[in-house]
Amino acid sequence: MVAVGLRAQEQAQEEELRVGGVRFRVVKHGEGSRRYLHIHGNENTAREVLEAHMKQANGTAYFVVSDTRNVTVAKGCAIDPNRMFTSEGARASLRRYNTGLTLEKQEACEAALAQDRAAFVSRITPPGRGLLVAMHNNRAGYSVLSEVKISDAVSLGDEANPHEFMLATNEEDYRRLAAGKFNVVLQKTVRVDDGSFSVVANLRGVRYVNIEAGLGKREKQQEMLEHLERVLD
Repeated sequence: MVAVGLRAQEQAQEEELRVGGVRFRVVKHGEGSRRYLHIHGNENTAREVLEAHMKQANGTAYFVVSDTRNVTVAKGCAIDPNRMFTSEGARASLRRYNTGLTLEKQEACEAALAQDRAAFVSRITPPGRGLLVAMHNNRAGYSVLSEVKISDAVSLGDEANPHEFMLATNEEDYRRLAAGKFNVVLQKTVRVDDGSFSVVANLRGVRYVNIEAGLGKREKQQEMLEHLERVLD
């Protein structure tokens, strides 16, 4: 069940949301249709950029309450929270991160997530043709080059900085973002159900953009977010 508690903080409203025991801090500023998501607790730069952005942007942001990449589900299982948006993705992540996981415990953890999943997805899905923006940081071993082979279109406007890029699921959003000086990929085809929100976005026709930057590249990530706000409705 989704648990909610509301309090006022400066001009923004905050509440807490629980999804299968995984906690999220919700910050609402104004009445905008934008939705923002910070899903990995150890990606500190993305959190800092989004927190600063929400002091002046209109919309609602969802911050995972954690300082680690993985979180713990109510029944005691570890999971990558960016793999819990579909049942198939959650199942694979639970098996990956829980050594010796029994079928009984796995099913209990899956059930805890399933109980809240639909309500959570509904909450973070923007109304109408609104946009969901996810904020991520990466380290060595992952960059825009990792996404090229599984993308429908690629624009490397900042090829010297492969760790900084945007991933869009909507073709028009991709076109507008790619007109700038940044790396952008379009992924409108679901090739693997890994449980990430990009899969849900594609299946449901939700406009979604992931802004990736290397950990510590705060100015670069902020610049990309500002570019997105300028060129996308």
